[in-house]
Amino acid sequence: QVQLVDTGGGLVQPGGSLRLSCAASGIPFSIYVMGWYRQTPGKQRELVARINSDGKTNYADSVKGRFTISRDNTKNTVYLQMNSLKPEDTAVYYCNGAGYKGGYWGQGTQVTVSS
Repeated sequence: QVQLVDTGGGLVQPGGSLRLSCAASGIPFSIYVMGWYRQTPGKQRELVARINSDGKTNYADSVKGRFTISRDNTKNTVYLQMNSLKPEDTAVYYCNGAGYKGGYWGQGTQVTVSS
């Protein structure tokens, strides 16, 4: 059974930081492309950051220089370090794993940036 569990969301003030984690099971994690997406009400889910099996990363322009995606293949976990958070970063953040066995989503974790 495939499971992706997103954790780490919460309420933070503008300029603050959060670290999201996604623990995966049931997939060959080390060869999967892992990503973080986010969604706000009435809008499509959008890519935030992605990391390939070789560690190559790409980011949405809106988060470049503020967010960092990383992975620990020994723990089957992908992280999203979010710094200098802005109110417009408020969204539900979803972990995604994509590979030859298919694509899978976490349940989502709410991030709210507000004073």
